[in-house]
Amino acid sequence: MATAATMNGGSQQAFGPVLSALATMSSNADRSSKGQAHEYLERYQKSEEAWNSTFAILQSPQASSEAKLFAATTLKGKIIFDFHQLPRESLPQLRDTILSLLATYAKGPKPVRTQLSVTLANLAIQMTEWKDVLQTVVGRLGTDPASTLCLLEFLHVLPEEVTEGRKINLTEDELRDRTVELLEQNAEQVLHLLSQYAQSSPEAAKNSQLMECITSWIREVPLAAIVHSPLMDVVMGALQSESSFDSAVECLCAIFKETKDVDENLETIKLLYPRLASLQPQIGQAADAEDWDTFKGVTRVFAEAGEAWCVLVAREPQQFRALVESVLECCLRDREREALSQTFNFWYELKQYITLERYMDARLQFVDLYSKLVDIMIGHLQYPTPESGDDSTTDLFEGDREAEDKFREFRHQMGDVLKDCCEVIGVTECLQKSYVLVEQWVSQYGAQAQQGKVPHWQQLEAPLFSLRAMGRMVPKDEQIMLPRLIPLIVQIPDQEKVRFQAVMALGRYTEWTSDHPETLQDQLNFIMAAFHHPSSEVVRAAALSFRFFCSDCRDLLKDFMPQLQNFYEGVITTLPTGSQEEATEGIAAVLAKQPLETIYSSMKLCLDPVVKRLMSMAQTANDKPQKIAIADHLNLITIVLQEVKPYVEPSAPSHPCVEYCKEIFPVLAAICERFVDFGPIIERVCRCWRYMILSYRVHTAPMLPQLADKLSNGFLASRQGCFLWATDSIVREFSDVSAYVPESTVQAIYTFYEQQATTFLRALNDLPPEELPDVIEDFFRLSADVLLYHPDRLLTSPLIPSMLSAASTSLTLLKEEPLMATLHFLRDVLAYAGPDAPSSHFNPDDGTYNARPNPEPVRAAVRALTLAEGDTLVQRCLTGMMYTFPADCFPDASGVLLSLFQNLPNETAGWTAKTVGMLPPGSIAPQEQERLLRNIQQRIDSGEQRRIRGLVQDFTNAYRRRNVAPREGLGRLEGTKFRFAG
Repeated sequence: MATAATMNGGSQQAFGPVLSALATMSSNADRSSKGQAHEYLERYQKSEEAWNSTFAILQSPQASSEAKLFAATTLKGKIIFDFHQLPRESLPQLRDTILSLLATYAKGPKPVRTQLSVTLANLAIQMTEWKDVLQTVVGRLGTDPASTLCLLEFLHVLPEEVTEGRKINLTEDELRDRTVELLEQNAEQVLHLLSQYAQSSPEAAKNSQLMECITSWIREVPLAAIVHSPLMDVVMGALQSESSFDSAVECLCAIFKETKDVDENLETIKLLYPRLASLQPQIGQAADAEDWDTFKGVTRVFAEAGEAWCVLVAREPQQFRALVESVLECCLRDREREALSQTFNFWYELKQYITLERYMDARLQFVDLYSKLVDIMIGHLQYPTPESGDDSTTDLFEGDREAEDKFREFRHQMGDVLKDCCEVIGVTECLQKSYVLVEQWVSQYGAQAQQGKVPHWQQLEAPLFSLRAMGRMVPKDEQIMLPRLIPLIVQIPDQEKVRFQAVMALGRYTEWTSDHPETLQDQLNFIMAAFHHPSSEVVRAAALSFRFFCSDCRDLLKDFMPQLQNFYEGVITTLPTGSQEEATEGIAAVLAKQPLETIYSSMKLCLDPVVKRLMSMAQTANDKPQKIAIADHLNLITIVLQEVKPYVEPSAPSHPCVEYCKEIFPVLAAICERFVDFGPIIERVCRCWRYMILSYRVHTAPMLPQLADKLSNGFLASRQGCFLWATDSIVREFSDVSAYVPESTVQAIYTFYEQQATTFLRALNDLPPEELPDVIEDFFRLSADVLLYHPDRLLTSPLIPSMLSAASTSLTLLKEEPLMATLHFLRDVLAYAGPDAPSSHFNPDDGTYNARPNPEPVRAAVRALTLAEGDTLVQRCLTGMMYTFPADCFPDASGVLLSLFQNLPNETAGWTAKTVGMLPPGSIAPQEQERLLRNIQQRIDSGEQRRIRGLVQDFTNAYRRRNVAPREGLGRLEGTKFRFAG
C-alpha cells in the first residue's frame, strides 16, 4: 500500500471524483444527483484508495476547506475502523505524515486541525509499538510557538479518545495496557507542560484550549496535584476573562464532580471551598449588569459544587450554609429564568439527605432557606406581563411558540422543586404561602374583576399552579389549609388561564375530597360548569378533573348514576376526543360501583346512546374524518368494558355485563365488516372484543363461536394484526382445561389458531415482510402464547417448519417490535430441545410448580427444525446484530444464538464460520475472524457454551462500530423470499 511520501502525480489526480462528488453535495443539484454523490462518498470512505487520496487532498493547494475537512474526517475514520488494512511497517511513516500535516494546519482551519488531532490520538492508541508518544508529539509540535495550539488540541483529545472512544478494535487487556502507557504514565509530565504553558504569557493563561486540556486530564491526574498547582489559580483567573469564561466554568465543574466522594477528597474540598466563596459577589454583579451568560455560568458553578458536596452540606450545615445561600441567591436574581433550572437537582439532592432522621439538624438549619425558595419559585411561576400592560391579551409571548412551550415545561420542573420544599418545611406551610397569595389578590383586585377582564391575573394564576403542583404531597387528613383553600378556589373569577389552573388544581385534591364529602358538591358544580367554557383548554381540564373526581369519589357518587349519565350524555358529543375518553373513564368508574343486580340496566343507560350514535354514524360515514370519529366512539365502549368488571362466580349461569355484550355484538360485527378496509375502526372493534374476554373471562364462552368466526373472516379479509391480537385473548383464557373450560373448547381454540396461522403464512407468501410488520408482531406474540399452552401440538404440527421459515424472513425487518416478538418466539421454540420443558407444571395438591418432562417426539421435532433452519437463523441473527437490529434486540438475538450453540454446538459453529466468511472483504481483519472462531471452538470443547454469547456480542459490537452503515457486497446476506405452499 502506498503512503503519503510515495505518492506521485497520478495519485494526486485520484481524488478528482471525490472533489466532484463533494461539489455536487454542496450545489443546487437535484435530489437524485445528490443521492448518487452521497453513495459514492460512502463507498469511497471505506475503500483502500482513501488511504492515499485523503493525504493528497490535505496537501493540495487547490482543494477547498470543505474538501480538506472531509479528507481529515475520512482519515480519522480509516484509522478508527480500517486500521487492520495497514501493514505494520507503514505505521511510522503514517505517524510522521500526520504530524507534518498537523504542523501545516497549525493556524487552521480549526475543524481540520481538530480532526487531525483526533486522528493522531487514535493512531497512538492502536500503534502499540509507539512507546514515546508524548515525547514525540511534544518534540515535533511543542518547540514551535505556531504549533502549540496543535499540541494543546492533541493533549485535549487524547484522554477522551482513550477512555470514551471504544470503537477501536483492541482487546480489553490491550486497551487497559495502552491506557496506562498513554495516560497514567504521562499524567505528571502533562501537568508540568500545562503549568509551563500557562505561565508563558498572560494570553496563554486565558486560552480556552488550555482550560479544555485541564478538563480532559482531570480524571488522569491526581486532583490534589491540580488544586495545589499553579493551574488552579489559572482556572480561577480565567473566570474573569470573557474569552475563557465558558471553558473555565466547564473545568471548575469537572473538578467539583471529581470531589463527589467527599470523604476521600476532604482536604481538597477545604481548599476549593474558599475559592468558590470568592465568586459569590459575581452573582449580584452579573444580575445587576444583566450579563445573563455570566450569570448562568456562575449559577452552574455553585449548583455543581452543591451537588458534589451535598452529603457534606447535610453533615456540616453551619459551615456550608453560605453555599446554599449562594444557590438560593442565584434563584432569586434570575429574572430571565435562564439559569434557574441548573439548581433544581441540587435542591432535590439536598432534600433527599436532610429529610433523613440522621440529618434532622441540617433540616432545621435550612428550613428558612427552603421557605424562601417556595416564595421564589411561586414568583417565577408567573406568566409574563405584556409590555403594553394589557392583561386581556392572549398572546403573552408575542408569537414565540417555542418560548411558550419552554415556559410551560419549565413550570412543571419548578413544581417538582415545590414538592421538595413540601418535604422539608411541611405541606401546611407551603399551602399557606399559596393561600396568602390568593387571598392577597382577592383583597387587592377581586372587586375589580369583571367578565373577561381580570386585572393582574398572573399573580393569581401562579399560586393556583403551585397548589396543583403540590397536590401529590398533601395527605388526605390535612385539616388546616385545604378547608380554607377549596371554598376560595371555587369562587375565583373567570379568566381562561386562571380558570384552567383552578379546575386542574381541584382535580389534584380528589382523594382529599373523598374524605371530606361536604366540599364535593361545590367542587363538582364548578368543574361541570367548566365543560361549557368557551376555552377548549378549560374544557379539557374539566374532563380530566371530572375523571379524577369520579374515580376517587365513586363511593360518594354511586347513588347519583342517573344524574351523572344525563350530564355525560349532554356534553359527550361536544368534547374533543381525548376529553370524551376522560369523561367516559369517570362515568365508568362510578358505573363499576353499581350493585350487581342493576349493573346491566346501568350499562344500557350509559352505552345505548353511544351504540345508537355509532349505528347512525356508520350508515353515513364516507370520508376519513367521519370514519375516524367512528373509531373514537368505539373506544368509549371499550373504556367501559375495561373498567366495569364486577366479580361473578365462574359457576354462575350468566354475567350481566356479558348479556349486554351479546346485545351489542351484532352492531360491532356489522361495523367491522363494513369498514374492514379501514384500520382504525377494525382495531377499535378488535380491542372491544379483546376486553370482553379479558374482563369477563369464562363467562364469554357462549360468544366464542360467533367471535371466532368474525375474527377468522376479518383477518382473512383484511390481513390486519388486530384480529390476531384479539385471538390471543381467547387463547390465554380458554387453553387450560378446567371445570369451566371443557377439552372440546380447548381443541376448538387450537384449531381456530391454526386457521389464523395458515392465513398469516399465506399473507407472508404474497407480500414482503416490510409490508406486514404489525401483523408479524401480533402473529409471533400469539404463537408464543399458543406454544406455552399447546407445545406438543404446535411443535409437531405440519405448520411449524413454515413458521420457523417465516420467523427467519421476519428477522430482515428494521422495526424493533416485530423483531422482538419474533426473537422471543424463536427462543421459546429452541427451549424445547432439552429434556425438561421450559414451562413448569402446577401441582394443586401441594401448591408447587414442578419441572415437566419434555416428550421425545417434541425434542426430536425441535432438533429437526433446528437442523433445517439453523443455518439461516445464525445468518439472520449475526448479520442483524452487525448491521440492522436495534440495540434492544441484541440480548434476544444473542439468546437465540446461545440456544443454537447449546442444542447443536458443532453445527452452529460451522454456520457461524460460514456467515463470517461471507462478510465483505476488508471489513474485518483475518486474524480477528480466526480469533472468534478459535475461541468459539475452545468454549465448545470445554463445555462452556454459555460464554459463547459474550464472544458473539463483543464481535458483533466491534464490527458494528466499524461498519455503522452496511458496506457493499451484502447481496448474499439479504433475506430470501418466504415461500408457503399451504
